[in-house]
Amino acid sequence: MSGTPTRILLADDQDDVRSGFRLVLNSQPDMTVVGEAADGATALDLARHLRPDVVLADIRMPRLDGLELTRLLAGPEATRPTRVVVVTTFDLDDYVHTALHHGACGFLLKRSGPTLLIEGVRAAMAGDALISPQITVRLLRKLSPPPAACPHPGPEALTDREREIVRLVARGSTNQEIATELVISPGTAKTHLANIQSKLNLRNRVEIASWSWQTGLT
Repeated sequence: MSGTPTRILLADDQDDVRSGFRLVLNSQPDMTVVGEAADGATALDLARHLRPDVVLADIRMPRLDGLELTRLLAGPEATRPTRVVVVTTFDLDDYVHTALHHGACGFLLKRSGPTLLIEGVRAAMAGDALISPQITVRLLRKLSPPPAACPHPGPEALTDREREIVRLVARGSTNQEIATELVISPGTAKTHLANIQSKLNLRNRVEIASWSWQTGLT
């Protein structure tokens, strides 16, 4: 299905924001915006009708906020789980924690720019989770349990290069930024991340970053 574009639903109460997102996403050959909603309730109806691959949801919307929309579409009680990436102006810790708890597979700030928006959608489709670098370190410091609670292998399970990559992930670096920093290709960075997840029995880069804080590697 590599030739099928990722189908995206936009949920934001600001017309100019939706317009900007639509222009950015539709400019990508592997993405297409299939619907837009100016409030959460309409977004919920459209998501259930259109069955998009990814929903980009603002938090503060009329009728139904983005956190509740995320819970209904991606939470444990969702009958047909949908990938939801929260894209908002507000980086409050409670919002981030609640969104991830409700099943969001990304939390991006609108000021992060178009590149991260595109990468957030691709990460969601790859089964990964992307959080804006501006909030990654603060979030993980708050959410990480003490090292004694970490049930996964320690840093010695990884190679020196893999530990370098983990530190960059914990800083919020994208695959492209990791590749640039270490002078490797984005594909090689992605392969290293897959190996790290396998060795540590972790599901995505958010868990990798959290593990890094738990073990004291970062």
